[in-house]
Amino acid sequence: MNSFRNRLTFIMIAMIALSVTAAGFIMAKTFKETHINTLEDSMVREMQIILAKMDWKEGDPASLIPYFSSEAAMLKKYTGERVTFIAGDGTVLGDSDHAAATMDNHMNRSEVLEAHASGIGREIRHSDTLNQNLLYVAIATDPSNPQSSVIRLAVSLADVEGSIYQLWTVLIIGLLILFLVAAFISYRIALSLTRPLEQITRVAKQIKNMDYDARVTVRKQGEIGELGNAINAMAESLDVQMTRIRENESQLESVLDNMINGVVMIDETGKIVLISRRAEEILGFSSKELVGRNYAEAKQQYELSQMIQEGLAVREHIREEINFYFPEERLLELNLVPIYHEGHEFGGVLLVLQDVTAIRRLERIRSEFVANVSHELKTPIAAVKGFAETLLGGAVKDEETTRSFLQIIFDESDRLNRLIGDILELSKIESRRVPLYFSPVEVDSFVQKTVTLMETEAAKKSIRLDVQAEGGLYVEADEDRLRQIMMNLLANGINYTPEGGKVSLTVEGIDEDHIRIKITDTGIGIPKKDLPRIFERFYRVDKARSRSSGGTGLGLSIVKHLVELHKGTISVTSTVGVGSTFVIELPVLQQ
Repeated sequence: MNSFRNRLTFIMIAMIALSVTAAGFIMAKTFKETHINTLEDSMVREMQIILAKMDWKEGDPASLIPYFSSEAAMLKKYTGERVTFIAGDGTVLGDSDHAAATMDNHMNRSEVLEAHASGIGREIRHSDTLNQNLLYVAIATDPSNPQSSVIRLAVSLADVEGSIYQLWTVLIIGLLILFLVAAFISYRIALSLTRPLEQITRVAKQIKNMDYDARVTVRKQGEIGELGNAINAMAESLDVQMTRIRENESQLESVLDNMINGVVMIDETGKIVLISRRAEEILGFSSKELVGRNYAEAKQQYELSQMIQEGLAVREHIREEINFYFPEERLLELNLVPIYHEGHEFGGVLLVLQDVTAIRRLERIRSEFVANVSHELKTPIAAVKGFAETLLGGAVKDEETTRSFLQIIFDESDRLNRLIGDILELSKIESRRVPLYFSPVEVDSFVQKTVTLMETEAAKKSIRLDVQAEGGLYVEADEDRLRQIMMNLLANGINYTPEGGKVSLTVEGIDEDHIRIKITDTGIGIPKKDLPRIFERFYRVDKARSRSSGGTGLGLSIVKHLVELHKGTISVTSTVGVGSTFVIELPVLQQ
């Protein structure tokens, strides 16, 4: 901007300098021409007066030289100018400054020729004798006679040239002063013009660098003021628009980052332009690795690349389910949707990835659950129906057989009732429809009361119940549900422990925030291959033994869900023929 200001100042000074110089040349030339013309007119009048007053004699030129030389010398005293009398043939008859007899013939002098032709002749010529410019003016004594005599006056132009020199001196000094004044004024004008432009340029650069708070300070109206107002309006509009864009981007990023499905956008050339955070987790790649690169560069499995290639080719919605094994095994539902811009221009495809592993697993579990429930319900119902049909067929007459069959029908009905109760209980727990009422529970007394409730069942099999509870422990829990957890595990230990065995219950504090409950039996144990599935619904290690013991196959599943509702964990270790140990860890305080 400084260079622009300097150029502007230079241009203004140059224009002023050229204008003043041109004006000076014109003025000097006009002054010189006017001065010379005035001088010529004055000399013509003087010669006309001389011609009118003097006695012009005719005769032999040689005899006339003294007369005319005398007249010329006298006239010079009055006019101060050189006076020359020239005969019609060009012979000099008299001259105020030189001896006429020694002077050349003046017939071919331009002012003499012009005087013969038009009556008055003028010429400016350098005098070698005087070494200066002289103005010669001549008039014919008889304008009607081309060969008439001529009177000529000559005056030095030294005074005129001196005046011109003085004029040039004044002009040059004035021009220098004017240059200085013009330079100062031009600089001030240029500064007043460029300073707002500098500010506008600076603000424009700030806006270019996305500083939309920058504004031009408008001090003057006019074109520059309007430009500054326009820049401010543009900056304000950009600020509003960029704020909206940032808000929209933030909302879009928030939506993408919090979507449970992964999103990948691929343009029409196959280049990946967007990957959501969830898609990064599913595919095992970061956006930095893939954004801006072709989808084929991602080392994904062949089916996904083929699906994207097909979507870009057919430009239609494609849906598939594919098993992925990296970064972990999972089942993904893939939806490939074509993207069209305004004007129905194809812009690429949008790949939506949904992890349906859990959904399909739940569907499988639900299917298995329905099958298991049907099977579990069918067994007691079939028994009840079979024995009832036997009684109706005539066996009722045998009192002992009738009593035996009715006892079986009662036992199966009771088992059916417990099974339905456990199914309903598990359904409510899994759907989170079981409200928990947390309150402080003193662990030692709570354990003693729970074990007391199980002593009768243990006594039937001569099983010893051993309790070790650390004193002074408290836990925040739903007392009824916590008792249900412990009674289920104790009952499970009693059922699968041979007569004369032992079931132990130990409670201890792990740290200030957690307690550990361990229930150990000396039962038949659980094979290692069955341990991962022990908490599944209806899963039995020994199906015949489980049914004979009256178990429904849902107890451990209920226990696991209740422990998780208390924000705790449950695990099991077991050795076949030695026994099993269930370990529960619960937080002391609930959130």
